Amino acid sequence: MSDLGGPTVRHRRLAFELRRLRGRSDMTGDQVAEHLGWSPSKISRLEHGRTGYKLRDVESLLDLYEVQGSYREELLTLTKDTYRKSWLENESASLPSRFAAYVSMETEAEAIWDWEPHIVPGLLQTEDYARSIFEAWQSVVTMSPAEIQRRVEIRLARQELLVRDPAPTLTVVLDESVLSRRIGDAAVMRSQLSHLQECSERPTIEVRVLPLNAYHPVLTGSFSYMQFTSAEDVAFGDMVAIENLASNHYIEDEDETYQYRLAFERLLAESLDTQQTREIIQERMQDLSA
Repeated sequence: MSDLGGPTVRHRRLAFELRRLRGRSDMTGDQVAEHLGWSPSKISRLEHGRTGYKLRDVESLLDLYEVQGSYREELLTLTKDTYRKSWLENESASLPSRFAAYVSMETEAEAIWDWEPHIVPGLLQTEDYARSIFEAWQSVVTMSPAEIQRRVEIRLARQELLVRDPAPTLTVVLDESVLSRRIGDAAVMRSQLSHLQECSERPTIEVRVLPLNAYHPVLTGSFSYMQFTSAEDVAFGDMVAIENLASNHYIEDEDETYQYRLAFERLLAESLDTQQTREIIQERMQDLSA
């Protein structure tokens, strides 16, 4: 487990492919460096995503590895994408690097599975609910009103991926306590629960509640399990992001991510179905109106 910082998903994906291509060519890093007149350290940096990628450098590597056709075009497109940043990525870059990397992963994911035992996940939060969370954080970390507003705007901008074409699929399992845990005042909570209802009606979003009286198979904190698109021969493994009080971590090891896959699938199996979930959310909304 490592700090969620450093290269974006695009960097990691390209680095992985360059390592794989060299391995397929049966060449060492020193041999590649000698062929191209580069330093061995440059090969290492490129293969671990620790540097920016120049198109001509990647073309030289692909020529050496005799990569042609659609696979070559995919890798060259991916190279150009490593220095293409959205407004959201530029804004989040001014926040801790672990968060900027998380935004990159979330933006590029094809499917996102969220387990949340404490609060509604960021992708489904209303503006007032998000602001109430950041205002509560002021007792731990001092933030000016302007900084709180900026972070709320970034959080709302993250949600735009849910309406893009194609949109990723989002599956959320909430502990039932999330529906009752007061964030902001009653009006904020009613609006948030109503928003959850609306989101759950979208074809790409599934919201499920794990009831308090159900068997609880996974006694762990929140986590996000992300899956990424494979294009041609360019693949990228699943990743898990875990948020702690002062840091974020990510998991890439296949054996470890598989454990989280099994954990989420079990949580999903023990949860209420989508209709039952909408009914229990509606009950909580009525309780707030009473």
